[in-house]
Amino acid sequence: MAKSLNERMAKARVVRLGGREVITEGLHLNFWADISHRCMTASWPAFIGGAALVFVAFNAFFALFYWLGHQPIANVPGGQYIDYLYFSIETLSTAGYGDMHPQTHYGHFIATIELFTGVFSMSLMTGLIFARFSRPSARLLFADNPVISDHDGRPTLMIRFANERHNIISNATARLWLFKDVVSREGQSYRRFYELPLLRNESPALALSWTLFHIIDQNSPLDGLNAADLEAVGVTLVVVVSGYDVVAAQTVHARKSYDHPDIRFGHRYAEILGTADDGRLRIDYGRFHETLEG
Repeated sequence: MAKSLNERMAKARVVRLGGREVITEGLHLNFWADISHRCMTASWPAFIGGAALVFVAFNAFFALFYWLGHQPIANVPGGQYIDYLYFSIETLSTAGYGDMHPQTHYGHFIATIELFTGVFSMSLMTGLIFARFSRPSARLLFADNPVISDHDGRPTLMIRFANERHNIISNATARLWLFKDVVSREGQSYRRFYELPLLRNESPALALSWTLFHIIDQNSPLDGLNAADLEAVGVTLVVVVSGYDVVAAQTVHARKSYDHPDIRFGHRYAEILGTADDGRLRIDYGRFHETLEG
């Protein structure tokens, strides 16, 4: 009975959704069943480290079989394991320096299997590296804090972001979502989301900065809420931006989430646009995240 209970229970995992940590339990995850996704989402140090570990493990495995055979490889003085490991590296990587080579049927058989493994693994690694490098991404810089203050005489939620690459993202679109906890009449808690209308949600050419404006009126889910109210319902804001990168010739996406403590009431963004002495437009990104009261 205890064994069957343990089989039904899965190890708890902590995942990050935006700025929130969520503990997941009861989900059985097979590491190898989703290995391609893990390879694509791992950080570069973890990806390279994992690839190096697999490479060493493969070579150590095949070197053991060479070492167990009776002189399967020529020109291996003393038959040391380390020499067979070097030969395995030459074979798996298809380098083949030529000073050591199989001299028995057993050696040729193991080398044939290793060559196939090497060609297959190198093709797989090439595809993964190409996929990671060619994956489209937008380099957008989002302000650290959304602000709520008056804009054109009306209370407005504002979020500023900029294109760090300064290339053209054409037909850029932005959508702003609000997530909050609600309780139904039956007492069940749900996480609901609402799209917040923007004054302007499209830009023909995003190259520098863009500030999103959501008017807080009677139709807004933020109407009449203060900081304590936002905390009580666990408000989270999510900004999704997409557009066509003319350099990469691909559609790119960017996403940023803010939790309720990030929202600053009664603040506005510091001015970053100005004019240089020669009349050219000047942008001071050193003040990009700065907010001012008033």
